[in-house]
Amino acid sequence: MTTPKWMRLLVVPVLLVVACSGSDTNTVGPTPTPTPTPSTPPTPPPTPSYTMFLVGSGDIADCTSFSNDGGLHAEATAKLLDGMPEATVFTAGDNAYFNATAEEFNNCYGPRWGRHKNRTYPSPGNHEYQISPTPYFDYFGGRAGPRGAGFYSYTLGNWHIVSLNSNVGVGPGSEQLQWLNGDLEANSRTDTARCTLAYWHHPLFTSGPSAGSSGALRDIWQALYKWGVDVVVNGHDHMYERFNAQDPNGLPGPAGIREYIVGTGGVKLYEFGATAPNSASRIRTWGVIRFTLRDVGYDSVFVEAGTLAQLDSSVGNLCH
Repeated sequence: MTTPKWMRLLVVPVLLVVACSGSDTNTVGPTPTPTPTPSTPPTPPPTPSYTMFLVGSGDIADCTSFSNDGGLHAEATAKLLDGMPEATVFTAGDNAYFNATAEEFNNCYGPRWGRHKNRTYPSPGNHEYQISPTPYFDYFGGRAGPRGAGFYSYTLGNWHIVSLNSNVGVGPGSEQLQWLNGDLEANSRTDTARCTLAYWHHPLFTSGPSAGSSGALRDIWQALYKWGVDVVVNGHDHMYERFNAQDPNGLPGPAGIREYIVGTGGVKLYEFGATAPNSASRIRTWGVIRFTLRDVGYDSVFVEAGTLAQLDSSVGNLCH
């Protein structure tokens, strides 16, 4: 049968439509790969912020005829501690006069500064070694560090605190100097203790009568300076003195260590000699030094016994 012409004209467009539609549906492009969302590393927890207080002095309790006051001035400085219950207490040596015997610790130091024994971290002085340091270690127990060594460290807020013993070896090769370098190196790898304070008995720099007699401690200072220690506190000379920051050779500079002498805990006071270079303040009275230790800095104030007067203050000091 012959197809009418009008039907042949209708079929052609239909075929064209089918062909075009088939071309569109059969062309399939690749599925796009989704862009990964970048992962955000977890935020480390912030280092806690602390404000801590450290208070103390050296050359403290004397009930002998040397001071001839029956421990009166040691009681006066102990009363300052009574009014600072939030503070950790340190001692800068010569805690009990004259020979640091068990009797002198129990009967003279004990009734005074000893009432704060459970918050005290001591260091020994030369009077603890007049006869034997045994009563010192017996009295303070574990708070005096390893028995016989007498040097140790602890953390106070964001501060690393080091208590040394200037009555045993301090030179190259000594157990104490090796321990100190290791302790400060380990502390440098932590994120918590950002500032460092060290205390012991004999000062390297002083305007007091012991000037020039403690050169052996320069090796200790070299180690402290190397590791960026901020503050040193000593006793031995019975007076108060604050130095500007200086290096182990006594050269001033911002990278130096600030030294305090606080031999004002109660024993008979000494007279000052020639003023040492870099000495910033000198006071001859009994009292204690109080540090306010913040995350990256500190304030200091010397408080007089009896009057509670703040006789020397240094505020806004930044750590290295």
